[in-house]
Amino acid sequence: MGKNKQSEIKQELQKIPLKQDKDFLSLILLLFFNKIMNRKHFFQTLLPLTVAGTLFNKTKAAKDFYQQPILPPVLKAGDSIGITCPASPVDLIKLQDCLKALNNWGLNAELGDTVGKHWQRFGGTDEERAADFQKMLDDEHIKAILFAKGGYGVMRIIDKINWDKFLQHPKWLIGFSDLTTVHLHVNGNFDMPSLHADIAVGLSDDPTDISSTSLHDLLFGNRIEYSIAGSTMNREGFASAKMIGGNLSMIQACAGSKSDIKTDGKILFIEDVSEYKYTVDRMVLNLKRSGKLNNLAGLVVGAFSNPKKETEEAFTQTIEEIIFDKVAEYKYPVCFGFPAGHVKDNYALKMGVDYDLNVSKQSVTLYERFLSDTPLPTAPKMMVQDTLIQVDPLENR
Repeated sequence: MGKNKQSEIKQELQKIPLKQDKDFLSLILLLFFNKIMNRKHFFQTLLPLTVAGTLFNKTKAAKDFYQQPILPPVLKAGDSIGITCPASPVDLIKLQDCLKALNNWGLNAELGDTVGKHWQRFGGTDEERAADFQKMLDDEHIKAILFAKGGYGVMRIIDKINWDKFLQHPKWLIGFSDLTTVHLHVNGNFDMPSLHADIAVGLSDDPTDISSTSLHDLLFGNRIEYSIAGSTMNREGFASAKMIGGNLSMIQACAGSKSDIKTDGKILFIEDVSEYKYTVDRMVLNLKRSGKLNNLAGLVVGAFSNPKKETEEAFTQTIEEIIFDKVAEYKYPVCFGFPAGHVKDNYALKMGVDYDLNVSKQSVTLYERFLSDTPLPTAPKMMVQDTLIQVDPLENR
């Protein structure tokens, strides 16, 4: 092979970051199809490449290779955060505590056109709500979007949204409950993280409000390091994987759609509110029958609050028992009573990022994974946690 050909190869190889297995395949394809090889040199080059590939894979595995996920940028003082109503209506007066909190955090609140609008049970028509959400997604000046309220309505507009500019300039999308549709859609289709956290009508500037302080800490770049008390129902074990999920009813409602959840190899988080035991049983059973519980890395069960009891026929199992029955045959860790969902202390969770989950009957820890050389955040933490969070049994909620 002549010097010119060697120089061409060297220049092309320098353009390829060998970060994943597929990059090594790209290297081989480059040599084969970039017209810089001939039949004479084919067998001379193939053997060294094969050996190099084997060594590369062994080296990568030995170093426990971990690639940091792409996260939306952290916020800083002076940034703007948009507030929109993609589901239920919200009047401006209901946002006063939220606006005060955001101002204390140094953020500028940008109110969407849907704030104060009412159409049927929604914060404006489908077209108005979709247009307001789209406007905030496309506005590079807005660094995060806080959804005002859940209820129902996101499914009616999710397929009207164009995500192109959002993918070019990612931003945190914040909410829970009905907003689970957004989490499932962006996590599953774009591998983009989002924030399962309190909505605008729930935020306050009370320093003891864990829902608000935990959201503040994540928006300003602090990592998740949660520790909670264990449960006798827990199945012990360790998992290191991405967390996905949210409201169980919305996971069920999105089944078979473009926003369907993809659970293999993931830590699944579920929570719900005001459901009969039999509907919880039915929804979790559907997850099992559709194969979505077979290959989990772990299961985290959040709050199942305010269960309906008045008119339900006798169902003697607890909610924990109902859920555990569906996963009893598997081996992955299962955590019950995680403090997130429709409860006062709704701990903020990054969906679509990697965690180390360690479950025992005495305690549970959930730590966000990061590269060892990742710089520490400079923003101060508002959330103070000195001891394990004491979690009441689900049946007492």
